Amino acid sequence: MTDYSDDDAMSMASGVAAFESREFSKAMRLLNPFADQGDSEAQYRVATMSLYGLGIVKNELQGFKMMKSAAEQGHALAQHGLGFIYFEGECVEQNGEKAIEWFSKAAEQGMLGSATTMAMMYEEGNIVPQDFEKAKHWYSLAGFDDKAGELG
Repeated sequence: MTDYSDDDAMSMASGVAAFESREFSKAMRLLNPFADQGDSEAQYRVATMSLYGLGIVKNELQGFKMMKSAAEQGHALAQHGLGFIYFEGECVEQNGEKAIEWFSKAAEQGMLGSATTMAMMYEEGNIVPQDFEKAKHWYSLAGFDDKAGELG
């Protein structure tokens, strides 16, 4: 998190708490100014609310822009989220290469769900070419050695 004054730090913490408590309108009001200033944590949460219409009218364009900005700053959950946006083709064209790019970045930061998703994508050949070696690699990194072993 950015170096904030005590008042701003309290507002940011209150916004995060409101988000976690599912008080999305309050969270949006508190977090949006920080997101506009480039705070990746605020951007990730504003993106989530925008993409799914939580506490506000759904705004996929704003959600995508905020998620991408947070992901580009190295926010692991935003990288994972952006991977899913490209994987599902939510508000952008489905793109396996970009999904893998962002899931990989998140996995490198310890996001096991990203590694698992990539393993399944490669195992099933879902929007990427089927590749059992890559699937085994990602299952192993995600802690699913048994599953990696099943692929031979």
